[in-house]
Amino acid sequence: MPTYIMLSTLTDEGAKTVKQHPDRIKEVNQEIEGMGVKVTAQYAVLGQYDFVNIVEAKDNETIARVSAELASRGSIKIQTLAAIPIADFIASLKR
Repeated sequence: MPTYIMLSTLTDEGAKTVKQHPDRIKEVNQEIEGMGVKVTAQYAVLGQYDFVNIVEAKDNETIARVSAELASRGSIKIQTLAAIPIADFIASLKR
C-alpha cells in the first residue's frame, strides 16, 4: 500500500481535548483505521507541527477522504504528503 506522511497541528480546541483526554489520540487512530488508513508510526514533535504520522492507504482518494474528515472536525489542521520509498525513487530515475 502507498505510504503517506500526515503532519498535523492542533487547534486551540484540539489542544484542550488532548490535554483533557490524551487517549483520544489512540481513539482517532482506531477511527481512521476503520476508514481504510493504517497508522504505521506516530510521533509527537516540537516545532511547526504537533504530530507526524506515517500511514498507509490504498490510494490518494482514501487518504484525501480521511484527511478531509479529520480536518472537518475543527480540532486539527493537516498537511498530507505522498511518500515514495527511496529505492523506488532511484529506480524511476534510471528508467
